[in-house]
Amino acid sequence: MTKHLRVILHAWHFWFRLRTVFKVLKLSIVVA
Repeated sequence: MTKHLRVILHAWHFWFRLRTVFKVLKLSIVVA
């Protein structure tokens, strides 16, 4: 159970980071 929760947390962190990077890229494209 704990391992499963850790995997979900890791996946969520990765997705959040990916979304943040995508948002920054989008913003930089709009600014440029």
